[in-house]
Amino acid sequence: MRIILLGAPGAGKGTQAKKLSLKYNIPHISTGDIFRANIKNGTELGIKAKEYMDKGLLVPDELVVELVTVRLTQEDCKRGYVLDGFPRTIPQAQALDIALDRTGERIDCAIEVDASDMAIIKRMSGRRACPVCGATYHIVSIPPRKEGICDNCGAELILRDDDKPETVQKRLEVYHEQTQPLLSYYKDKGILKTVDGVKDADETFKDIVAILGAISA
Repeated sequence: MRIILLGAPGAGKGTQAKKLSLKYNIPHISTGDIFRANIKNGTELGIKAKEYMDKGLLVPDELVVELVTVRLTQEDCKRGYVLDGFPRTIPQAQALDIALDRTGERIDCAIEVDASDMAIIKRMSGRRACPVCGATYHIVSIPPRKEGICDNCGAELILRDDDKPETVQKRLEVYHEQTQPLLSYYKDKGILKTVDGVKDADETFKDIVAILGAISA
């Protein structure tokens, strides 16, 4: 099963991708992980990507697609995979389709994890992180035992800049402009499905599993 997870930052794609990876024993693939692995291993593509990242520039679509498609040729992807955070734009999606066509493969399902901007801002502004050990919490769903203090190391928890409402709003604006058009792209292909990302994560996961079960039946 080859799956793409779509949705705004903070909608819960990463959580669902990890759950799907464990249930179906297929890799959870994100561009961030691919970049880090290639840079760490000093690959030619990783070196090129690092040059852009060090300058604070976006890695060009052509390079991102090449990094992803090389990853998809690895042995652990034979049974399928979950793509999280890729593609981000229609040109990336088109390039992915062309690359998959060459190997006789295709994306089986694109799943939108849907959540309103208001729900996402509320969710992300409730996150807290430990600056010492990296543990993460949420003031509502995963609170620390003592308010504002890390359970693991006792450090004072912080609200990361990425989770501040004004930062989240900017990220959502970029999503609506660049990535949301992918919903129409995959809807036209007849493979787009939508689940409610505001629900409890386990309930959302059950909905995704039901969709995938119907597709593979």
